[in-house]
Order: sequence, then C-alpha cells, then structure tokens
Amino acid sequence: METKLIITPAMLQRYEDVASNIKPERIKVFINKAQELDLKPFLGYILYYQLVKVLAADGTLSDDAPQHLKDLLNGCEYLDDHGNIVLYQGLLPVMAYFTFARFIEADAVHYTPTGPVIKRHENADAVAPKDVVKLVQQQRSTANAYANETERFLIDHHENFDAWHYNHKNKSSRQAGPRIRSVDHTDFNLNIDSYEIPILITDFLN
Repeated sequence: METKLIITPAMLQRYEDVASNIKPERIKVFINKAQELDLKPFLGYILYYQLVKVLAADGTLSDDAPQHLKDLLNGCEYLDDHGNIVLYQGLLPVMAYFTFARFIEADAVHYTPTGPVIKRHENADAVAPKDVVKLVQQQRSTANAYANETERFLIDHHENFDAWHYNHKNKSSRQAGPRIRSVDHTDFNLNIDSYEIPILITDFLN
C-alpha cells in the first residue's frame, strides 16, 4: 500500500527553489523518507496514523477531518493560556525542510556498479563533502525550529491530542545527519494520564 504524502513536490516550491529537471517521483522518495523517519517518530505512531488516515492523495485533509487535525497540518492562529496571540505555521514547513535535508544529503552521492561516487556536473563544481554536511545541518535546524512550534501547539492543545506525549528521545531523531531508531516498546508514547508540561527544546543542534 502506497504511503499518503503529507506534502507534495509542488508544495516544496513555497519554501525553496527546486530545479525543474528533477522528476517529482524522485522528490517523493525523500518526502516519504522524511515522513517515515523524521515526522512519524516526532508525532508518535498513533497521532501520525490518525493524521494520515484522513489525508487525501494531494496532501490535503478531507472536509470531514477533525478541526484539530486540520489546524495541526495547516496551521492556525490561537490564544495561549496567557492571552497571547500565537501564529502556528503547521506541519508543512517541518516536512519541507526535513525533506530538503534528506535530498541534499543523498543527492551529493551517485551510486555506480563499482561503488558510490561524488557527482560531477558540466559547468559546475561539486560541493565539498564538508559543505554538504553544513547545508544538511542548516536545513535540519530550520526544520527543528518549525518542529518546536508544533511541540508548543500540541502542548497548548493537549486536550485534543491525547495520543501524543512529549518524549525527549525525539530530540536525537531530529539532529543533523541520519537518525534511525528502533521502536521503543516501553515509554515511546505515554498515556495522557502521565502528561507533564515540558520545557520547549531550543538547542536544535549540538
């Protein structure tokens, strides 16, 4: 069964320029990886599947989707407990920059029958590996900043998201470079009865 994508290749143009000669199907590969390896651990499996379940093929939510899921995905403006206006941007920028990070990281290398090689292009020099690492870190740092906004939104609306619980282990899964974790069968997604308000993460990268 094909995974429903939360963001489409066309939506990425809102955040960064994507060369027109890059096939959408190739971009979808990295969207899917970011969704499965970055977003799913961040949201937790239960909330993630609640969201994907009401998702259409074009990345939009069905009209009858619960309002709190629409707000989670698309963003909204709301008042926090202190009466301050909060402008939440939604999950799209989170997904966009996690996707760009994975695309940059993988696109720097080409796999041949004799092994991986650095790509070469006519009339252009390949970016040095150390600079590729910096670019990936920049993209993930931006994704983490938007993810922190999502954390705040989920905390401020925890009564609507009893399937989600803050987990400090999510921080390591969102750092620069690949972070693939095994499934935590013990305390990955705690019950709302043990809910505690945490301090938001601000140190995105070590």
